[in-house]
Amino acid sequence: MSDDAIQPHLAQAQADADPQETAEWREALASLLAEAGPQRVREIMDLLAADARHPRVGWQPALGTPYVNTIPAERQPAFPGDLAIEERLASLMRWNALAMVVRANQAELGGSSELGGHIASYASAADLFEVGFNHFFRGGAARDSDLVFYQPHSAPGVYARAFLEGRLTEQDLAHYRQEIAATRAGARGLSSYPHPWLMPDFWQFPTGSMGLGPISAIYQARFMRYLHHRGLLDTARRKVWGVFGDGEMDEPESMSALTLAAREQLDNLVWVVNCNLQRLDGPVRGNGRIIDELEALFAGAGWRVIKLVWGSDWDGLFARDTEGALQRTFARTVDGQLQTFAAKDGRYNREHFFGQDPALAALAQGLTDEQIDRLKRGGHDLVKIHAAYHAAMRTTGRPTVILAQTKKGYGMGEAGQGRMTTHQQKKLDRDDLIAFRNRFALPLTDEQAARLDFVKPAADSAEMRYLHERRAALGGFVPARSAAAQPVPVPPLARYGEFAIAAQGKEMSTTMAFVRMLTGLLKDGALGPRIVPIVADEARTFGMANLFKQVGIYAFSGQAYEPEDIGSVLSYREATDGQILEEGISEAGALSSWTAAATSHSVHGLPMLPFYIYYSMFGFQRVGDLIWAAADQRARGFLLGATAGRTTLGGEGLQHQDGASLLQASTVPNCRAYDPCFAGEFAVILDHGMRAMLERQEDVFYYVTLMNENYAQPSLPEGVEADVIKGLYRLALHQPATQPVGRVRLLGSGTILREVLAAAELLATQWQVEAEVWSATSFSELARDAAEVERWNRLHPEAAPRSSHLAQCLPGDEPVVAASDYVRAWPQLAGAYLQAPFTALGTDGFGRSDTRAELRRFFEVDRGHVVLAALTALRQQGRVGVEACSQAIAHFGLEVASGVPWGR
Repeated sequence: MSDDAIQPHLAQAQADADPQETAEWREALASLLAEAGPQRVREIMDLLAADARHPRVGWQPALGTPYVNTIPAERQPAFPGDLAIEERLASLMRWNALAMVVRANQAELGGSSELGGHIASYASAADLFEVGFNHFFRGGAARDSDLVFYQPHSAPGVYARAFLEGRLTEQDLAHYRQEIAATRAGARGLSSYPHPWLMPDFWQFPTGSMGLGPISAIYQARFMRYLHHRGLLDTARRKVWGVFGDGEMDEPESMSALTLAAREQLDNLVWVVNCNLQRLDGPVRGNGRIIDELEALFAGAGWRVIKLVWGSDWDGLFARDTEGALQRTFARTVDGQLQTFAAKDGRYNREHFFGQDPALAALAQGLTDEQIDRLKRGGHDLVKIHAAYHAAMRTTGRPTVILAQTKKGYGMGEAGQGRMTTHQQKKLDRDDLIAFRNRFALPLTDEQAARLDFVKPAADSAEMRYLHERRAALGGFVPARSAAAQPVPVPPLARYGEFAIAAQGKEMSTTMAFVRMLTGLLKDGALGPRIVPIVADEARTFGMANLFKQVGIYAFSGQAYEPEDIGSVLSYREATDGQILEEGISEAGALSSWTAAATSHSVHGLPMLPFYIYYSMFGFQRVGDLIWAAADQRARGFLLGATAGRTTLGGEGLQHQDGASLLQASTVPNCRAYDPCFAGEFAVILDHGMRAMLERQEDVFYYVTLMNENYAQPSLPEGVEADVIKGLYRLALHQPATQPVGRVRLLGSGTILREVLAAAELLATQWQVEAEVWSATSFSELARDAAEVERWNRLHPEAAPRSSHLAQCLPGDEPVVAASDYVRAWPQLAGAYLQAPFTALGTDGFGRSDTRAELRRFFEVDRGHVVLAALTALRQQGRVGVEACSQAIAHFGLEVASGVPWGR
């Protein structure tokens, strides 16, 4: 702000008790600015503000600033590039992005109206991206490059740039949103939004589920600091950039970690919020101003806010506006009206914007209607964008958000600019295409424009040389994903898990077994430093307090206090190089931290091994969308659902007792879900998972349940390790003393396996039934294997049929009863592939508080109900009579009059 720029503010006299005194104060401030400069003004205002906040005064500052650019024209750095070339490149990318989407939706060009796509978002964000690509987004090796989160609906523009860079072909662009058909045409299909699973060498982060990009960007920035402070990787020069939409900021995840970013002083984090003022159906804040709202929110959270509202063409108007008419008018113009101005032409804006105030009308007198129509908002002005990014790069001690005002559908004219329907715009007619061509001076004939020809200048053209020179100067292309990372050796299982493999009946919970194994792994010289223990504020609940002193809790500023329990061997210890990430009561935050660590192999070229342990109910049910996004970006790590099952966490009740997470986990293609009962089983799964992810570098992650129930842990039978991983192994056989009346197979998973073992013994001793007991460590792994075999057999009718592990373990028609602490659909995943009669027992319904025994009886998964289910199956085969079932009901006192558990 220049010395005289404050004068328009002084001219805005408002009714007050003493206008003359007010004017004197304002004149004094203007004089101070003129004589001593803005730094002295800030010092004085800070002192006055501190006095005014005294309770006797009770003053609170407004969290907003005028609706103008934060960086005034006189403080803009010189633009370092060739402005004309950059504008031409941006225009080419706008066209190619538009052509890609429209072609995909036109059947005559090989597309289909089913495919959809978006034009308007990238049209608004193109310049924001281009300044980043040309001057700020660093590429190259994973250890050196910046991390960039892209607004998902702008993906066509990113593809359009990659086409000019030579990384995608014209055929690839012609197969936008046609990923399956593309392979038959020898092309690469381009995914709808950023999807690392589908384009593993291109996209780094999935942002299509809006709101997840913002929170992920924060935790990636924090994880970069974590790696740096622990001495694992120098990340000092790297930035995390996020380009997000203003409508996206309504998502709770977008805002949930803003204070963490400020509290941890993440000045390696820059957000650019594309404020095109529109959501999918209409204005973001039609009756207000989203930029003002976001400014207050981010400033209150401790971020630096840079407003990028008006382009360079407005500088002259503001300079001539000695009465402050522009600023006054903007202050009372809501976004719904600004959207209307965006959709209308210069003549309309002359009459309805400038015409509403004589002073404004006078400012516009020297402008033609076309010049008014071309007045740019800040997010479309490369010079202004560069100034904002330049300031953000030099901000220290806090994160920065740039609120950039744009027009949705910029340049689409009457076909879509600023219109309510612009987000759904996927087709343009001939006249609209030619108008777009004219608006951006594209080198296309009318026929080429109508045909939607892609445009790529010659390799030796000024534009192409410039594009490649800029990316070379910044280290390489972005986005780009690399999975090149050195394997990490895993220590022998015996070194850290022998106590579990040879437990010999020692009592412990599987949670305690895990903590003991983790403690041993942390001491390993190669693997230990790569382990990232993560909790959401339940470390003591899970028995992890011993790790506080051993490895410490990460805190960027260390520990500035003496903890109350400093004399305890389990005292709380925070440290700059701490290893545990304790995220407070935020499952979304903890899962985002886990994802940052679980993608370190590709994001940083440094494999890490995160273990996130949490109440199992607060995992897939609560943050399933974040888990799905982690799967998309090929995460590697362990999710540990502790206090697992519906009947193990007796007293906590309905919202804490988990009966569905394993079923939800089974729907994630690269998640391997296990429900082990015994510590030895868990040890085998842990060893297998670490070797898969760290040594073989498979793009999988593991969800494993852990129990909080102490019971005797048997030694693992010899030779069953492979079957534990496949999901099923034979554990025991109970035979009656006399000739058996029938034979059943009982399957149990998790803690209910112990009820199954007890039922097998009762069947043998009291009902003369031979009972084979199988430990089902994973019904989903069994089902996946069986489905794969079934498919192979169906597609290869002339080949010898294959047999699944399930079929090999459970051949024939002997009845099978499967019981778990989860809903019936979990064991039924495998039951569908058996020829034998199959009965599933599970915990469908709402949880409630009581003892474990009462809960298991209520949900009908205890030993009595397992016995009854087995006898009922044998009765249906004619092996036992009805009296056997009645005897079991009476013996166990089973309720027959009460309704089903899931109805109560």
